Amino acid sequence: MQFRLFQRTFRRRYRKGQRQVEDLGIQAEAGLERLFFKRLGHLGKVWRFIAGWVVLLLLLLAGVISQLAGLSSHYQRLQPVPGGTYTEGVLGTFTTANPLFATSEVDTTVSRLLFDGLFTYDRHDHLVGNLASGYDVDAKGTLYTVHLRPNLRWHDRQPLTADDVVYTYGVIQNPDAQSPLASSWQNIKVAKVDAYTVTFSLPTPLSSFPYNMTNGIVPRHLLAAHPAGELRTLDFNTANPVGSGPFRWNVIQVERADNDNSEILISLLPNTDYHAGQPKLAGFVVDAFASQESLLHAFQSGRLTGAVGIKDVAAAVAGKPKVQQNSFILTAATMVFFNTSNPILSDTKVRQALVQGTDASRIVNDLGYTTHPVREPLLLGQLAYDKAFAEAAYDAPAARAALTADGWLVGKDGLRAKAGQPLAFTLSAIDSPENDKVARSLQTYWKTIGAKVTLNLRTESDLRSTVDARGYDALLYSVSIGVDPDVFVYWDSSQNDPRSTRLNLSNYKSTVADTALEAGRTRLNPFLRVVKYRSFLQAWQQDAPALGLYQPRFLYLTNQKVYGLDQSTINVGTDRFNNVQNWMIRTAEVTN
Repeated sequence: MQFRLFQRTFRRRYRKGQRQVEDLGIQAEAGLERLFFKRLGHLGKVWRFIAGWVVLLLLLLAGVISQLAGLSSHYQRLQPVPGGTYTEGVLGTFTTANPLFATSEVDTTVSRLLFDGLFTYDRHDHLVGNLASGYDVDAKGTLYTVHLRPNLRWHDRQPLTADDVVYTYGVIQNPDAQSPLASSWQNIKVAKVDAYTVTFSLPTPLSSFPYNMTNGIVPRHLLAAHPAGELRTLDFNTANPVGSGPFRWNVIQVERADNDNSEILISLLPNTDYHAGQPKLAGFVVDAFASQESLLHAFQSGRLTGAVGIKDVAAAVAGKPKVQQNSFILTAATMVFFNTSNPILSDTKVRQALVQGTDASRIVNDLGYTTHPVREPLLLGQLAYDKAFAEAAYDAPAARAALTADGWLVGKDGLRAKAGQPLAFTLSAIDSPENDKVARSLQTYWKTIGAKVTLNLRTESDLRSTVDARGYDALLYSVSIGVDPDVFVYWDSSQNDPRSTRLNLSNYKSTVADTALEAGRTRLNPFLRVVKYRSFLQAWQQDAPALGLYQPRFLYLTNQKVYGLDQSTINVGTDRFNNVQNWMIRTAEVTN
């Protein structure tokens, strides 16, 4: 009975709830019809109002985004930051890191990164202290006192003192060591005063002497136990050199041992105790390539950050807009040296005509890079340089007239001869794209005045033997001059002697020039030096032992911008590392 009552009650409540749901559905449908669908038709009347609000909302949103972006660019900028490993490809092979023996491009590159000298050069090519803080010179100009910086250390944390400096120059002067630096240090006495002071006593004044003190210093505590004659063969040179430079030795790895296609990687780490500040790069790798093709391919692939020695520059930069061609103008002179021992070129009138018959300015303009012309044995802007003593300007008609007056008459073939001797000689040079271009221009200019010139372009090693034997008529060559105007070794007649360095490539002999060169290099007073060199410049201008052309460049290619790498005038290629501790290759957004 109670169960039936419960069933009826449940059914009534269910039917009542069902009716309520139906009523709510009807009401919702009616409300939707009345409040939405019937009013939907009025939307067209207010669309402009709605659109305005939407546009305003979008403008506000854009403004906020723009303001945030502006604030970000104001407080953050893309700037170079420390880190990253720099990989430099160099053409050649690695034989030694020891600065007392390094001569090749690869060896001097590694040596310069590992070893510091007493002095170096700043970005303006001014001599500044490195391991040394400075020097004093006495009134006679023969005693130089050099002061070392305090608290210098080798990479193995041992102190670097005056003992190391004295030892280094003792090895250079020792004939058993056979250092290529020996000729610049003969008859100079080096002595320790105290742990931080060294004196250099010269037999006679030499104004250019301070510029000799840029070579790397080596550690006495690691090398002194070995005889000088054995220093070239030590593992120190190739397995674990210890220096005081911006980078320290890490490891050497041979990628390929094939002599014609070898590749050697030398890994260096930053010297955290470097006196000029810890390098910003996390590492430096010198990648030595034996072949031009391998070096070019590695650079094109982007595996190298920078490269030295690539000949085909066009191929290296093709299709790579980020490649940087860094041109460092060298304090050097590219000239044509006339061998005055040659019967034809011994004639001063012939040499003068060859100079006057050459449009040197056009040759410089056609090089493809900006540089300074060379018009006399000193460089433009150098102490004692005087434009009044520049070589003869281009004047082909005058050159032809001078040759005719000297008895060199034109034949049917357009070439000149004198007493049956044709005006013909050979022009030798290192085989390179630039030399080939310049040599062909010279050949063309000299043909127009009646001279027959045969070109002899050879590899650097082959030409070296020719130069040493003076087996050339005329030589297109570059010589390093440096900051100081002391060019004694290139023009003094004593430098023709086989017992000397024999850098007088023209075999030039002039008593006037000899006297002036000797006087100019032994005066410390700049005014007196200018006066003394004037006679030399005048004699050189009149005798025309060479044709000055231009200051060559050191071309350094990089696959990206290298921050801190400033294109400037340098003395040698490794001077690109003068501020390597400040180089950076990474960038990041940095808050101001």
